[in-house]
Amino acid sequence: MAVAQTIRVLVVDDHPLLRSGIAAVIAGAKDIALVGEATNGQEAIENFRTHHPDVTLMDIQMPVMNGIDAIVAIRQEFPNARFIVLTTYDGDVQALRALKAGATGYLLKGMLREELVDAIRAIHAGRRKIPPEIAAGIAEHVADDALTDREIEVLRHVATGTPNKVIAAELSLTEATVKSHMKSILSKLGANDRTHAVTIATKRGFLDG
Repeated sequence: MAVAQTIRVLVVDDHPLLRSGIAAVIAGAKDIALVGEATNGQEAIENFRTHHPDVTLMDIQMPVMNGIDAIVAIRQEFPNARFIVLTTYDGDVQALRALKAGATGYLLKGMLREELVDAIRAIHAGRRKIPPEIAAGIAEHVADDALTDREIEVLRHVATGTPNKVIAAELSLTEATVKSHMKSILSKLGANDRTHAVTIATKRGFLDG
Protein backbone atom coordinates (compact mmCIF):
# COMPACT_ATOMS: atom_id res chain seq x y z
CA MET A 1 0.00 0.00 0.00
CA ALA A 2 1.30 3.46 -0.87
CA VAL A 3 2.91 5.43 1.92
CA ALA A 4 0.55 8.35 1.26
CA GLN A 5 -2.37 6.21 2.40
CA THR A 6 -0.80 5.19 5.69
CA ILE A 7 -2.81 6.42 8.70
CA ARG A 8 -0.38 8.24 11.00
CA VAL A 9 -1.13 7.78 14.71
CA LEU A 10 0.01 9.57 17.88
CA VAL A 11 -0.54 7.77 21.20
CA VAL A 12 -0.84 9.72 24.46
CA ASP A 13 -0.84 7.76 27.73
CA ASP A 14 1.26 7.91 30.89
CA HIS A 15 1.58 4.11 31.17
CA PRO A 16 4.56 2.72 29.18
CA LEU A 17 3.03 -0.77 29.16
CA LEU A 18 -0.14 0.46 27.49
CA ARG A 19 1.82 2.46 24.92
CA SER A 20 3.94 -0.58 24.01
CA GLY A 21 0.77 -2.70 23.79
CA ILE A 22 -0.78 -0.20 21.38
CA ALA A 23 2.45 -0.10 19.35
CA ALA A 24 2.35 -3.91 19.06
CA VAL A 25 -1.28 -3.89 17.86
CA ILE A 26 -0.57 -1.12 15.33
CA ALA A 27 2.56 -2.90 14.08
CA GLY A 28 0.30 -5.69 12.82
CA ALA A 29 -1.64 -3.29 10.56
CA LYS A 30 0.11 -2.44 7.28
CA ASP A 31 -1.97 0.70 6.70
CA ILE A 32 -1.29 2.29 10.12
CA ALA A 33 1.97 3.77 11.45
CA LEU A 34 2.78 4.98 14.98
CA VAL A 35 4.53 8.35 14.50
CA GLY A 36 4.82 9.59 18.08
CA GLU A 37 4.23 8.94 21.78
CA ALA A 38 3.49 11.33 24.64
CA THR A 39 2.97 10.82 28.38
CA ASN A 40 0.72 13.81 29.18
CA GLY A 41 -1.46 16.45 27.56
CA GLN A 42 1.29 19.06 27.30
CA GLU A 43 3.58 16.61 25.47
CA ALA A 44 0.61 15.67 23.26
CA ILE A 45 0.27 19.28 22.04
CA GLU A 46 4.00 19.49 21.26
CA ASN A 47 3.99 16.07 19.53
CA PHE A 48 0.92 17.02 17.50
CA ARG A 49 2.64 20.16 16.20
CA THR A 50 5.68 18.08 15.21
CA HIS A 51 4.00 15.03 13.65
CA HIS A 52 0.55 16.24 12.48
CA PRO A 53 -0.98 12.76 13.02
CA ASP A 54 -4.17 11.68 11.27
CA VAL A 55 -5.58 10.12 14.45
CA THR A 56 -4.56 10.71 18.09
CA LEU A 57 -5.23 8.10 20.80
CA MET A 58 -5.73 10.13 23.98
CA ASP A 59 -5.88 8.95 27.59
CA ILE A 60 -8.12 11.08 29.83
CA GLN A 61 -6.42 10.96 33.23
CA MET A 62 -2.77 12.00 33.07
CA PRO A 63 -0.37 14.20 35.05
CA VAL A 64 0.51 17.81 34.03
CA MET A 65 -2.48 18.17 31.67
CA ASN A 66 -5.43 15.79 31.25
CA GLY A 67 -6.58 14.44 27.90
CA ILE A 68 -9.77 16.47 27.61
CA ASP A 69 -7.91 19.78 28.10
CA ALA A 70 -5.31 18.62 25.56
CA ILE A 71 -8.02 17.80 22.98
CA VAL A 72 -9.54 21.28 23.44
CA ALA A 73 -6.11 22.96 23.08
CA ILE A 74 -5.12 20.95 20.00
CA ARG A 75 -8.46 21.49 18.27
CA GLN A 76 -8.17 25.26 18.79
CA GLU A 77 -4.94 25.12 16.79
CA PHE A 78 -5.87 22.24 14.46
CA PRO A 79 -9.69 22.17 14.05
CA ASN A 80 -9.61 19.02 11.89
CA ALA A 81 -7.66 16.92 14.41
CA ARG A 82 -9.26 13.52 15.07
CA PHE A 83 -9.22 11.82 18.47
CA ILE A 84 -10.05 8.48 20.03
CA VAL A 85 -10.27 8.71 23.80
CA LEU A 86 -8.77 5.78 25.71
CA THR A 87 -10.01 5.10 29.22
CA THR A 88 -10.44 2.35 31.77
CA TYR A 89 -13.69 4.00 32.79
CA ASP A 90 -17.11 3.96 31.11
CA GLY A 91 -18.76 6.79 33.11
CA ASP A 92 -21.19 8.71 30.93
CA VAL A 93 -20.08 12.14 32.23
CA GLN A 94 -16.46 11.57 31.18
CA ALA A 95 -17.55 10.19 27.81
CA LEU A 96 -19.80 13.17 27.15
CA ARG A 97 -17.07 15.60 28.23
CA ALA A 98 -14.63 13.98 25.80
CA LEU A 99 -17.13 14.04 22.94
CA LYS A 100 -18.00 17.69 23.62
CA ALA A 101 -14.27 18.48 23.55
CA GLY A 102 -14.13 17.06 20.03
CA ALA A 103 -13.33 13.36 20.29
CA THR A 104 -15.15 11.19 17.73
CA GLY A 105 -14.07 7.84 19.13
CA TYR A 106 -14.15 6.35 22.61
CA LEU A 107 -12.50 3.06 23.56
CA LEU A 108 -12.22 1.24 26.86
CA LYS A 109 -8.64 0.06 27.38
CA GLY A 110 -9.87 -3.51 27.83
CA MET A 111 -11.16 -3.48 24.24
CA LEU A 112 -7.97 -2.28 22.56
CA ARG A 113 -6.65 -5.56 21.22
CA GLU A 114 -9.94 -6.41 19.51
CA GLU A 115 -11.16 -3.00 18.42
CA LEU A 116 -8.25 -0.54 18.16
CA VAL A 117 -7.35 -1.02 14.48
CA ASP A 118 -10.97 -0.87 13.30
CA ALA A 119 -11.55 2.24 15.44
CA ILE A 120 -8.50 4.03 13.96
CA ARG A 121 -9.68 3.24 10.42
CA ALA A 122 -13.24 4.37 11.21
CA ILE A 123 -12.18 7.69 12.76
CA HIS A 124 -9.74 8.36 9.92
CA ALA A 125 -12.59 7.79 7.46
CA GLY A 126 -14.65 10.44 9.26
CA ARG A 127 -16.97 8.10 11.16
CA ARG A 128 -17.69 7.96 14.89
CA LYS A 129 -16.78 4.96 17.04
CA ILE A 130 -18.52 4.76 20.40
CA PRO A 131 -19.06 1.40 22.16
CA PRO A 132 -22.77 0.53 22.62
CA GLU A 133 -22.56 0.43 26.43
CA ILE A 134 -21.09 3.95 26.53
CA ALA A 135 -23.64 5.26 24.02
CA ALA A 136 -26.40 3.69 26.14
CA GLY A 137 -25.02 5.33 29.29
CA ILE A 138 -25.01 8.74 27.62
CA ALA A 139 -28.53 8.27 26.23
CA GLU A 140 -29.86 7.10 29.59
CA HIS A 141 -28.78 10.30 31.34
CA VAL A 142 -29.01 12.82 28.51
CA ALA A 143 -32.13 14.46 29.97
CA ASP A 144 -30.81 14.47 33.55
CA ASP A 145 -29.96 17.73 35.27
CA ALA A 146 -26.17 17.98 35.44
CA LEU A 147 -24.53 18.67 38.79
CA THR A 148 -23.19 22.22 39.08
CA ASP A 149 -19.48 22.83 39.77
CA ARG A 150 -20.37 23.82 43.35
CA GLU A 151 -22.41 20.64 43.87
CA ILE A 152 -19.52 18.53 42.59
CA GLU A 153 -17.20 20.41 44.96
CA VAL A 154 -19.53 19.65 47.91
CA LEU A 155 -19.80 16.01 46.85
CA ARG A 156 -16.00 15.65 46.68
CA HIS A 157 -15.87 16.69 50.35
CA VAL A 158 -18.72 14.31 51.20
CA ALA A 159 -16.79 11.49 49.49
CA THR A 160 -13.94 11.94 51.99
CA GLY A 161 -16.38 11.66 54.90
CA THR A 162 -16.36 15.37 55.75
CA PRO A 163 -19.40 16.55 57.80
CA ASN A 164 -21.58 19.43 56.55
CA LYS A 165 -20.27 21.83 59.19
CA VAL A 166 -16.66 21.33 58.07
CA ILE A 167 -17.61 21.47 54.36
CA ALA A 168 -19.36 24.80 55.05
CA ALA A 169 -16.24 26.22 56.72
CA GLU A 170 -13.88 24.95 53.99
CA LEU A 171 -16.02 26.31 51.14
CA SER A 172 -16.98 29.55 52.96
CA LEU A 173 -20.68 28.63 52.90
CA THR A 174 -23.34 28.41 55.58
CA GLU A 175 -24.29 24.96 56.82
CA ALA A 176 -27.83 25.56 55.49
CA THR A 177 -26.40 26.18 51.99
CA VAL A 178 -24.44 22.93 52.13
CA LYS A 179 -27.62 21.08 53.17
CA SER A 180 -29.48 22.74 50.28
CA HIS A 181 -26.76 21.60 47.84
CA MET A 182 -26.97 18.06 49.22
CA LYS A 183 -30.75 18.02 48.78
CA SER A 184 -30.32 19.09 45.14
CA ILE A 185 -27.56 16.48 44.58
CA LEU A 186 -29.72 13.65 45.99
CA SER A 187 -32.62 14.72 43.79
CA LYS A 188 -30.56 15.03 40.58
CA LEU A 189 -28.80 11.69 41.08
CA GLY A 190 -31.86 9.84 42.36
CA ALA A 191 -29.86 8.90 45.45
CA ASN A 192 -31.22 7.75 48.82
CA ASP A 193 -28.48 9.23 50.99
CA ARG A 194 -24.98 10.77 50.98
CA THR A 195 -23.15 7.47 50.50
CA HIS A 196 -25.47 6.45 47.67
CA ALA A 197 -24.93 9.86 46.00
CA VAL A 198 -21.13 9.42 46.13
CA THR A 199 -21.44 5.89 44.65
CA ILE A 200 -23.63 7.07 41.76
CA ALA A 201 -21.49 10.17 41.06
CA THR A 202 -18.30 8.08 41.04
CA LYS A 203 -19.79 5.45 38.71
CA ARG A 204 -20.99 8.10 36.27
CA GLY A 205 -17.68 9.99 36.29
CA PHE A 206 -18.75 13.23 38.01
CA LEU A 207 -15.89 13.02 40.49
CA ASP A 208 -13.18 12.30 37.90
CA GLY A 209 -10.74 14.83 36.55
